[in-house]
Amino acid sequence: MSQKIAVIGGDARYLELIRQLKGISTTDIMLVGYDKLEQGFTGLKQMDFSELEPEKLDVVILPITGMDHQGKVETVFSDQTVVITKEWFMKLKEEVVIFTGITNETLTNVTEETNKTLIPLLNRDDVAIYNSIPTAEGTIMMAIEHTDFTIHGSRVLVTGFGRVGMTVANKFQALGAKVSVAARSIRDLARITEMGFKAVPLEKIADYTSDCDMLINTIPAPIIKKDSIQQLPSHAIIIDLASKPGGTDFKYAKQRAIKAILARSLPGIVAPKTAGKILADVISQILQERKES
Repeated sequence: MSQKIAVIGGDARYLELIRQLKGISTTDIMLVGYDKLEQGFTGLKQMDFSELEPEKLDVVILPITGMDHQGKVETVFSDQTVVITKEWFMKLKEEVVIFTGITNETLTNVTEETNKTLIPLLNRDDVAIYNSIPTAEGTIMMAIEHTDFTIHGSRVLVTGFGRVGMTVANKFQALGAKVSVAARSIRDLARITEMGFKAVPLEKIADYTSDCDMLINTIPAPIIKKDSIQQLPSHAIIIDLASKPGGTDFKYAKQRAIKAILARSLPGIVAPKTAGKILADVISQILQERKES
């Protein structure tokens, strides 16, 4: 028996996600928010949100951004407004699986209150690790675009040694940059040294930014403060990869005429096809695991 999947809204990443899911013979896919595409998806049902029958759905795939506090979801390829209410969630099957990229208090609460399974994909280690590759490549692209010096030989300071920070540090080092990595834990600092980077205690980054051409932040907290920005050379650039609002004092950077860029959602910008395949692979794996359990 085929699984009924509703893809509601989404951006360029979802075009590849839909193509991948379409290749699974046991799926019946319904699309909401794709009516403005010049080339539609043949063989799939494109419909208005009001035409969906929630009680018949096995899987609901919301956009990467989930929904806002009013229940509105992002529909890049449509002019129609889609608002999902608590009453709509209540009509879904108890065993339905709801996928989103990120969640917020409203989406988390409504799924808990209606006893539905919500899976925020970007919170998963596997998705984050896969996504760190296009994120790092996008960071390299931005570094080339916004500087007048080569990455090779440049002094790069990466703050954070999580899934993204580790990949970014590796890629820049592979291009010949002199990479330092700032982290808080003794364990991370030891690993940073073992991997051939210069280890910097996070609380002391202001002591190291005077010797920095590129400062790349991956920590979603106010890390790059006035004292760190003060010491940066005038030609330096800050690329902040953390989720909005980032971890940089952008106002002070502007006062100092230091170029500071909040670079969000790089996988969806630089490699939407790859990003969409990552999501499709993980969703398919989760659904298969649930089917076998």
